[in-house]
Order: sequence, then structure tokens, then C-alpha cells
Amino acid sequence: MYEKIYASVVDAVVDCGYIVIENALDLHLLNALCKICKDESGFVQAGISDGDATIQKDIRSNAIRWIDRDANGPQTEFLDFMQGLQEYCNRHLFLGLSYYESHYALYKKGDFYERHLDAFKNYKNRVLSTVLYLNEDWQSEDGGELLIYDESNTIIKRVVPKMGTLVIFLSEKFPHEVVVAKKRRCAIAGWFRVDKI
Repeated sequence: MYEKIYASVVDAVVDCGYIVIENALDLHLLNALCKICKDESGFVQAGISDGDATIQKDIRSNAIRWIDRDANGPQTEFLDFMQGLQEYCNRHLFLGLSYYESHYALYKKGDFYERHLDAFKNYKNRVLSTVLYLNEDWQSEDGGELLIYDESNTIIKRVVPKMGTLVIFLSEKFPHEVVVAKKRRCAIAGWFRVDKI
């Protein structure tokens, strides 16, 4: 079902290391995930981590809630999509991805996340980063864009967080940031990892 998307991701990883796909998933699934994210219970302040998470709101001010399977619900459908991508990447790129973790990332008005890498220094852990946006009727003036930088800290991609846009990039290669959101913004952030669960 998603073979074309998986193939596009593999081609992009080999070619330039990142891809932005609009309308990546079924709208029914996106709406169901969006509805879950609107329930703010269970969200906690996000931390900065290289082993031990610490709260630093001057660097990262958003909240998160980890995602688990929910029987035959939308979270399971989303995780099945990502499992299919993991298997496809391992089969075609020999990445040795061992598992995928993800959380909802909730940004309220004024929240941001300064430039950072997803792969922690001196750790072999996160290989591919993913972001799926769940924002209805988002306009460029609403802020909250994802900025992706190259290794010389030049912006190479500016992504408006519109519903259904999926971003995938090499975790160790691309610094990125979330600029200040001017209204409530929700996404699912995740990582394919090669370390043990």
C-alpha cells in the first residue's frame, strides 16, 4: 500500500539524506491522530537529553506524550506504517534499524525548539528522524516552521507544518529547529534506532 512512499524515502536517503512528502498518509488516519493529540492529558514538559533528560525551556519549550499501540486504533496503524518503512529501509539500505520510537510533540503559542541534532554525540542510536504534522488549516504566517540546516549551518529546507506532511532525514547529518509557533501546533516526532530496546 505504501510501497511508493517507502521507495521515495530510500531514494532520498541515498541521494540527499532527507525528504518532505505532502499528504503522506490517509486523511482519515491523520484526523484520528489529530483528535488524539488534541487531548492534552498525559503530556509532559519535553527535556534535552544525552543520556539524562533535563528541562531547559530556553532551548526547548514544547510538551510530549509517547506513543504506544492502541489495539486496532490509529496509533497502531501509524506504527504499522513506520514498521513497514523500517523493514523496507533495512532490506534496501542495510541500515540495521532495530526499532522505532515516537511521541506527540505539542507546541502551544510561543513554544519553540532551538537548532539541534537528533543523534546524541558519542552515541550510535538514532539513524533516521521522522516528523508527521497534524495541523489543520495551517498558514505560513502561523510560524512553527521546521528549518533544516546543512552541515555548514545554512538553511536548506523550510517546512510549513501542514496536516499530512511527512519529513524524514538522517539524524546525524541535519541540524534543525522549530521556530516560534504563533498558535497551537502538533506533530508526531520519531526515530528509527539501531541500539537495543
